[in-house]
Amino acid sequence: MARRPADSGPAWPFGWRTVWVFAFFDLPTETKPQRRAYARFRKDLLDDGFSMMQYSVYYRHCASHETAATHVQRMGGKVPGEGEVRFMTITDKQFSRIRTYVGRKRQAMPGTPAQLEMF
Repeated sequence: MARRPADSGPAWPFGWRTVWVFAFFDLPTETKPQRRAYARFRKDLLDDGFSMMQYSVYYRHCASHETAATHVQRMGGKVPGEGEVRFMTITDKQFSRIRTYVGRKRQAMPGTPAQLEMF
């Protein structure tokens, strides 16, 4: 892979520059405080720009690996005291290979959302 000068890191190919962050979580909802913590974490994900892919799986598009790391760190600090949350980062190229099946029919993936980021 071609590299930029040492201080600027690797020259990522186009499909690898932007990334997607996934949040997978399993939080307890047996008591009222647990349900509140679940709802608060879910709201924090939505406020941070995540979208629901399916129950307990949320995703967010990021312009770079550095931006993704910032969002993972931010949301990692908001994880409730009980339950588990996992974050996974994949490239745009890998995201494009996701195949969705509903029942026995294959569904077309919705287009990449248009996002504007202010730096």
